[in-house]
Parts: sequence; C-alpha cells; structure tokens
Amino acid sequence: MNIKPIHSISKIILTAICCFILYNHAAAQALPFYNEIETFKKLDSTHFPPKHAILFVGSSSFTKWTDVQDYFPGYPIINRGFGGSSLPDVIRYANDIIIPYQPKQIVIYCGENDLAGGDTTVNGKLVFERFKQLFILIRKQLPKVPVAYVSMKPSPSREKLWPKMIAGNSLIKKFLGKQNRTAFIDVYHKMFNKDGTIMKEIFIEDNLHMNAKGYAIWQKIIAPYLLK
Repeated sequence: MNIKPIHSISKIILTAICCFILYNHAAAQALPFYNEIETFKKLDSTHFPPKHAILFVGSSSFTKWTDVQDYFPGYPIINRGFGGSSLPDVIRYANDIIIPYQPKQIVIYCGENDLAGGDTTVNGKLVFERFKQLFILIRKQLPKVPVAYVSMKPSPSREKLWPKMIAGNSLIKKFLGKQNRTAFIDVYHKMFNKDGTIMKEIFIEDNLHMNAKGYAIWQKIIAPYLLK
C-alpha cells in the first residue's frame, strides 16, 4: 500500500487552506464598496470613535456632508455615509459600520439609490421592505438604540422617481410610527418653494447632491430629533 509521507499531506492541507483564504479575500474585494468599508475599518483601528455617539449612515447625501459635526455642535457624530450605496449595501456592512460603534442613536439616509439603480421593478414598497429588513437587523442587535430615518429627498435630476419616493417615504413613516424609539424625519416637503417648485438653488450643478444651503435646511429639520 502506498502511504504518502505526513509532510506531503500537510503541504496539501496547507495549500488548500491558502487557496480558500485567497478565494475568500478575492470574493470580498469583489463586493460593492469593499474599499470604502475597509477605509472606515482602518480609521477605526487607529482612532476608534467614542461609544454612544450619534451614527449617521447611508448614501452620498451623508458622505458629502463632510462637516456635519459643525452643523451639530455638542453632538458627537460618526459619519459613515458611503456614496452610491443602497439599502442592501448598508445591510451587508451593518456588522462593520453600525453595530461595532454601540451608538446612542442611528440616523439613516438611504433608499434614493435603490430607485435610481436602473432596475425599474424597484418601487417604493420594495424600498420600504429593504428598510424594514435593516431596521429588524438593528433592533435584533441593538434593541434599545433609537433609529431615525431621513426621508428620501426630491433631487431635481431624479424628478421621474419622485412618485416612488413619496410612496416609499409614506410606508416607512407609517411603519416607524408603530415602533418604539423611532423617528421619521421629513426633509422631502421642506425642499420645495411655496409655489410648489423645487429649490434648485440648494443643489450643486449635478442637481442631485446638495450645497451648503441644502445642508442648512437639513440641519434645522434634523436637529430637534437628535438625542443629547
């Protein structure tokens, strides 16, 4: 009987383990926003944010709010917005950029990119279902942490999606109204002029992202909901 030497078997096992590790690493790198999340994790490894801060998490409207702390003096803010993200992305990385911080409060802005991703089957109801999945995940691991949702905003470049946004916002508002320690923060209706036209002056040239005037409006709306 041909019996392979122990060291040969060990080499085979070691090679298999290395291949498995390399495969998993490559698969992880292929995930959307892998690099952005790794950047957050590196920041945390050198200077971990204080516990019991207020966590802002979601898509580019938070990503581009780089001076968010200046808008809310006296409130410790962790900004973990990553541009282009949709609700499934936030769900995927919740254990990396939500749960570890043990925040005092979680403020979410996400859903707009779900509708703008090119899949026309995504509607307001599906955005709501995705949000509910994220909410349940958070409540399971951080049951006492208050959760606030900032409504999807009416970006001029996405005017065709406004009806879906209104539907999604409405469903999320109704759902949160039945939950404890929650808030629905309506920015949508505050971004129109009295004559019903959108405030185009609060957006940058792409008509998607906001300028300082837009964030000043958000500050006034969001501030009363933040926990001291």
